Amino acid sequence: MNNEKIELFVPGRLCLFGEHSDWAGQMRKFNSSIVPGQALVACTEEGIYATARICDSLKLRTVAPDGTVTSFEHPFRSDELRQIASEGGYFSYIAGVAAYISTYYDIGGIEIDCYKTTLPTKKGLSSSAAVCVLTARAFNLLYGLNLTVRGEMESAYYGEQMTPSRCGRLDQVCAYGKGIMHIRFDGDHLDIHRAQVGAPLHFVFADLMAQKDTMAILQDLNAAYPYPRSDAHRALHELLGRNNERNINRVADAMKDGDAALIGALMKEAQEQFDKYAAPLSPLELKAEKLHSVLDDPGLAKWIYGGKGVGSQGDGSVQFIAKDEQAQQQLKTYLADELGLDSYNVTIPKTKAVTKAVIPVAGYGTRMYPVTKLIKKEFFPVIDADGYAKPVLLIILDELINAGIEEICLIIRPGEEELYLSLFRKLQEDHGSKLPSNLKSFESKLRLLKDKLVFAYQEQMLGFGHAVLQSAKFTEGEPVLLVLGDHIYHSKTGQNCAAQLIEAFEKTEQLTIGMFEIPSEDTPKYGVVSGDFVGADKRLARLNSIIEKPQISYAKSNLGIDGRQCAVFMYVLTPAVYETLGKQYKDGKTEFGEFQLTPALDAVADKSGAYGMLIDGERFDVGLPDKYRETVSRYRKGSKV
Repeated sequence: MNNEKIELFVPGRLCLFGEHSDWAGQMRKFNSSIVPGQALVACTEEGIYATARICDSLKLRTVAPDGTVTSFEHPFRSDELRQIASEGGYFSYIAGVAAYISTYYDIGGIEIDCYKTTLPTKKGLSSSAAVCVLTARAFNLLYGLNLTVRGEMESAYYGEQMTPSRCGRLDQVCAYGKGIMHIRFDGDHLDIHRAQVGAPLHFVFADLMAQKDTMAILQDLNAAYPYPRSDAHRALHELLGRNNERNINRVADAMKDGDAALIGALMKEAQEQFDKYAAPLSPLELKAEKLHSVLDDPGLAKWIYGGKGVGSQGDGSVQFIAKDEQAQQQLKTYLADELGLDSYNVTIPKTKAVTKAVIPVAGYGTRMYPVTKLIKKEFFPVIDADGYAKPVLLIILDELINAGIEEICLIIRPGEEELYLSLFRKLQEDHGSKLPSNLKSFESKLRLLKDKLVFAYQEQMLGFGHAVLQSAKFTEGEPVLLVLGDHIYHSKTGQNCAAQLIEAFEKTEQLTIGMFEIPSEDTPKYGVVSGDFVGADKRLARLNSIIEKPQISYAKSNLGIDGRQCAVFMYVLTPAVYETLGKQYKDGKTEFGEFQLTPALDAVADKSGAYGMLIDGERFDVGLPDKYRETVSRYRKGSKV
């Protein structure tokens, strides 16, 4: 339990494509012939800023965009909060979430002060979902509930279901924050993935300064579900089903290519289809005269590729995709000066090339026997630059997060999951209360780190390559950063070592390996490379071969780069590496009696090319007794990034 005041921000969400398909796809639990829904949803730069702390009751103070201040307070009694939720209104949302969470967790009251709100209400940006997510996150962090982001999203959704609004399931995706999320709705099951964006996309959404009744729209369209009873109903099923599925896949491909012009064309097409097949079922609300007058304004053409309605559609908000950043600003000015509309920018940056990382930690650690009978080497303590005594794994995770990694797969032995999760779980109350305030804050950081972890399992210890292969499903065909579980690093530059390697991969777009220079006598211990530098700074090299643990004489005669022996310790693996690993495993190709990673790297380098990046930093090994002693002695003295 955290007794300190915490800061929170939750953005609004902008449904770019796939409006209404969330609740339609949910109807599959009643009618299996319904096609699963799909949507692409971005988070806005506007949102709700708040502080929260524990108190005896449920309290909310909120400052609206126009400066109006409203307050709410009620004793924390679940049955009464459930009743308040059912009555509707802005305060019903926090009451619903509080009532829902209290059903499953032993919690008390909370005070939320929404001191700044830049998110317009009832304009298709789901301010209600934002306040629900904010409430769920406040309970999660203050009471140490250990909910994942997905858990916060679910709590927000079911809390909102206690209110009269009962919106669809895409609204609470604002819990994920940055980027565009691709969501698939199959009954009560959700699949959520971050969409890839190949170039910056510049959106503008504007408040139409008109009126719409979202509940009336939902009531009218829901009449066609779960079983269609007319041709108009069947047309709506097709629109929100197969038609939407095709559109979403086309848009996702266009986003991956960074093709803003095609996205604009698809926005226009989606609006035409919605007007043709959905609007007739709710003619009063979806006639949307203001929306169409803005979309048809000829003065917009010079700045946009296309536009469409937002959220449930109607005369709430309109969205456009601008041709570039300058056009985005000019469009915003035009909307204000010529049409009298308040507008907001949403810029989606290019997706980072590498957002996933893999850490194999299933090994027995025999070189550190007998201590590894009691503690795995990735839990060995090292004093970090901040003065905290941290397990090695935590130092590695810090490096990855600071390099922009968003998901991390730990490859472990079956049955070890609880061992790793124990690092991130909250302390017993009597223990946690004794921590000083700075360590209590660190406890909150640990719980947030857990949200980024998933596990894969190596059931048999068949080698490093075999361990890496267990993460193939996690990669989903994307490049991933692979780091060792017994090495930590100090950078000598403004980028940490993992970030240096990722930046090199963004230039090469091929298998890229992080290298450190080693003494010739150490070549029998590591994977060693040969190649040629391709730049004046002599850091990036095109690799010719990668050999596992070569003899000193062989390395001196056949390996090296510009007379230097370089070993590999971190990697950005491409899908080709996993394909090669899988084939070598199937064919039973072993080296030193195990399935190694290096032969697969060498095969990929030979077939399609590979690069090595000489990392500007220092590595520290905890996998050997003498090396661990050196690490404990020297690590904190480095200039860590």
